[in-house]
Amino acid sequence: MVQRTGPSNVHLQGLIQLLRKHASEQKVGIWKRVAYDLEMPTRNRRIVNLYKLSKYTKENEAIIVPGKVLGTGVLDHRIEIAAFSFSGSAREKIAKARGTCLSIPELLAKNPKGQNVRIIG
Repeated sequence: MVQRTGPSNVHLQGLIQLLRKHASEQKVGIWKRVAYDLEMPTRNRRIVNLYKLSKYTKENEAIIVPGKVLGTGVLDHRIEIAAFSFSGSAREKIAKARGTCLSIPELLAKNPKGQNVRIIG
């Protein structure tokens, strides 16, 4: 069996520890799942384009992407998206659709119980 080493990015390691700690203290499973997904190697981490978010989400919904959001496609409604990273064009298009881009710690502070948040990717 190969031993998993985890990510080498210091910021990502801190985020994973924060999510795991919060999940165990608050007994909220969504943060544990996001931490597990962020622990994957970079080549296996989720990458989501805006056209998929537009297709599978509804107006004023809160979404978390444990990976990167890319700007391919058009976002036609307002949503709140939290992700580990965003491309520049994705940020512009989300702002144009009057949506919001958040980091995962910002969403964690805003919604500690993880209610009405969906994982996409």
